[in-house]
Amino acid sequence: MAVRAAVLPAIGAPLEITGIELPDPGPGQVRVRLAAAGVCHSDLSLSDGTMRVPVPAVLGHEGAGTVVAVGEGVTHVSPGSPVVLNWAPSCGSCHACALGEVWLCANALNGAADVHARTTDGTDLHPGLNVAAFAEETVVAASCALPLPDGVPLVDAALLGCAVLTGYGAVHHAARVRSGETVAVFGVGGVGLATLQAARIAGASRIIAVDVSPGKEELARAAGATDYVLASGDTPREIRGLTGRQGVDVSVECVGRAVSIRAAWESTRRGGRTTVVGIGGKDQQVTFNALELFHWGRTLSGCVYGNSDPSRDVPLLAEHVREGRLDLSTLVTDRITLEDIPAAFENMLAGKGGRAVVVF
Repeated sequence: MAVRAAVLPAIGAPLEITGIELPDPGPGQVRVRLAAAGVCHSDLSLSDGTMRVPVPAVLGHEGAGTVVAVGEGVTHVSPGSPVVLNWAPSCGSCHACALGEVWLCANALNGAADVHARTTDGTDLHPGLNVAAFAEETVVAASCALPLPDGVPLVDAALLGCAVLTGYGAVHHAARVRSGETVAVFGVGGVGLATLQAARIAGASRIIAVDVSPGKEELARAAGATDYVLASGDTPREIRGLTGRQGVDVSVECVGRAVSIRAAWESTRRGGRTTVVGIGGKDQQVTFNALELFHWGRTLSGCVYGNSDPSRDVPLLAEHVREGRLDLSTLVTDRITLEDIPAAFENMLAGKGGRAVVVF
């Protein structure tokens, strides 16, 4: 069956909005009609080669929709079930999974090498990050389709699959922010906005948003920021000035650039925690000297997918939505069509914040 999709023909090439031939679901697979898909910076990282995947590929890894068909052996969802797509399903058997660190599963992205669909001329297409959400419909492994709990609007639920899981997990699982602590969030894109909300839910006493754009202040404050700082060479000094010259207890970096990682580190108090969420390129080199590592006693850690277990955390996030603590709609800054995705990529390159969501 032919559906429209956004296809990356080659690394560095512009996306092509075209028809693809999508097969029926086989054993252990689910076919989903997309309601919405978030346009995440990771999709841009796939298109420019920062993150390597087989091409040509259908991009899009953050989505939600309705099951239209299931293959043999699938019992946890059925036609008509609303689902959130999980781009990093854990295998349950590798070393990381055995340790309970499912976000580091060694086999999570094996499906990206599979043949997902074909172009109308017969060219094989791969699913960019397993789920190929930039399409009217997709076929995914059953483990990539998580039942959506009641009370979460289907379009907003698309963001649960990446931005919200990552931002919430960065605060609650990686940095483990405690009530009363101070937090700085570097980068007010979709993940940054989710991180701000998560810090508010955690009970942070002061939440400082940092970004290069003055136009993002309103978004940041709506998400929970108590203060807004324009990024500059003086950012660490400004943040120390807001925190009694100490620095924040926790800095969360959501950009993936050496300069912002270094600024987040220098904005963290002695003995505090700096958590890096942003995905940077190999050219982004961050340096530290041995004396400062000893003297400041800070913890610097990476954070993959919010150190989250989607099967555990999606129901938890749904509860926050139902209780009014988490407002997914405030994270959606633009509702666009499939044809608008290339323009959304340009907006991300220009540093425009929030999260564009493709509504089908």
